[in-house]
Parts: sequence; C-alpha cells; structure tokens
Amino acid sequence: MSRPGTDANEEPPSGSRGKGFLSLFSRRRAEPGLRHSIAALVKEADDAAGDDANPHASELDRQERALLANVLRLRGITADDVMIPRADIVAMPVDISLDEALAMMRRENHSRMPVYRDQLDDIVGMIHVKDLIAYVGTSEAFRMEPLLRQPLMVAPQLPVLDLLLQMRLRHVHLALVIDEYGGIDGLVTIEDLIETIVGDISDEHDEPTVSMVRERPDGTLDVDARTPVAAFEEKVGPVLTREEREAEIETVGGLVFRLAGHVPTRGEIVTHESGMVFRILDSDARHIRRVRVRLPPREAAPQQA
Repeated sequence: MSRPGTDANEEPPSGSRGKGFLSLFSRRRAEPGLRHSIAALVKEADDAAGDDANPHASELDRQERALLANVLRLRGITADDVMIPRADIVAMPVDISLDEALAMMRRENHSRMPVYRDQLDDIVGMIHVKDLIAYVGTSEAFRMEPLLRQPLMVAPQLPVLDLLLQMRLRHVHLALVIDEYGGIDGLVTIEDLIETIVGDISDEHDEPTVSMVRERPDGTLDVDARTPVAAFEEKVGPVLTREEREAEIETVGGLVFRLAGHVPTRGEIVTHESGMVFRILDSDARHIRRVRVRLPPREAAPQQA
C-alpha cells in the first residue's frame, strides 16, 4: 500500500506552494543581494553588541545572530557534510524477527531504521517503530516487507537547504546518501539538518544527565559536553582566553571542538593552552557527548618561614 508523502517519484510542487522561509535561501531562487543584506545585518549587530554606548546593541541578541549566521552558512553545506557516515549507520535485515527488531530499536534509541536484504547497499526500505509496535500482542504473523516505507535517496552534493525542503514536502524524516554507483555513502535525518541551524537537539530518547560535572576520586572531572562554559568556570575558575570569549563559545563541547578543529573521536586527547587536558569519553559523527577533564597542576603555595 502506498503511503502519502513517501513516493520516491513524487515531484516537489511548484509555484506558490514552494514559497516561504526556505525559498528565500534556496540556491536557485535567492536574490544575490538578500544574502549580503542579511550578512551585513548580522555583522552590524555583532559590532553593535560590542559597543556599550550603543542603545540598540541588544536589537539582535546573541542567539538570533547565531541563528542567522548558521542559515547563511548552509548555502555552502551539502548532504555529504552533515551525513552520518556509512560505518556508523545502524540498519536491520529484512528477515529479522519482531522481537529482535524491537530489541534493536530499543538498544539503539532510534524510531526509524533502514532495512536491507543481503548487505547495506541493498536497502529495501525504512521501518518505523510504531509499525512494529502494532504487531505486539497480536496473533498475526509478522512480516517486515509490507511495513516498509520508501526513504529519500539523494546525491552527496545536494545542498542541505534543498534536502530539508524535499524532506518537508515529501513528509519523510530520513534520507540515504548514495554514491555514483548506487552504494550507500551515509544517512541524514531531519534532526541532523535542523541541528545545523539551531544546534544540538535533545529528544525523548536522549538519556537525561544526572549531573553535568562529576568529580572523580583522582581529581579529574567527567563533564557533559553541553555544560555551559559559565557553569564550568564557576567550578574550576576562568578557562577561556580573550579570543575564545570573543568567539562566543557557549559550551564545554564547543570549546573542545574549537581546540580540535573537528569532532574528536572517543579516546582522543585535546589540550588547552592553560594546561587543561580533555579526553573524549563519548562522541558520534556529529557531536561530542562527554569528556574527562584533567585540570592543570596548581602552583604550590610558598611556604612560610
């Protein structure tokens, strides 16, 4: 049975239906002057924010400026830049049992998952957890194939704004990035795309953090990467340099990302010029999750005679 919005052959609507916020920044439709005007506005707001004498300095707050800057930057970002790489894709075989499929969904904390026949390059569709749950407690024999939905297949060079528009128009939340030979390069979810604009999103499947900073017996600190820098500095003292403060780094994860120049992998060591050492405890292809911090040795206090 076909499902509305999941037909891979469906053409995006034209005319007024495609208008709106995304069309303003579409590569094909955007007026060249619009981007420059908004970029100038963001720069002007940045300059004003640093001018204490300017009564309009808060006209665009920091979050608004960051949001606009992220949208402008998306024009140069493609599906290849934001995708979860092939090696990190979690998929299930089409002949899996219902109990095994539900256990896999629960273990991976995913609501949608690609389904393959013999290997990952042979994707036959996508399964949603609610379609599996519908079989729980029934005597009906479980078969995966009738439940499969068709995911969106896209090229690596597709701009992310075009991809976001396609996913919205077709009502799909998952796209597979394929290479020129039809092999699977990666996977993109609509959450990945939105996070490129608004930052990390915690959903109902993300495990809550009991404590964002936990001190260990050896004096090191286990820190949630989402910990605000201000809260971290309250515990350990000033950390950021003047240049880092001007860059408006807001979280410990953001600081580590800036120091490394990329999303570091688990076990990677990153050192701050203060002597503070960060070891990555948990990360994925796009996010730093937890780090272990070793504080720089304190100078010994001079002994009094």
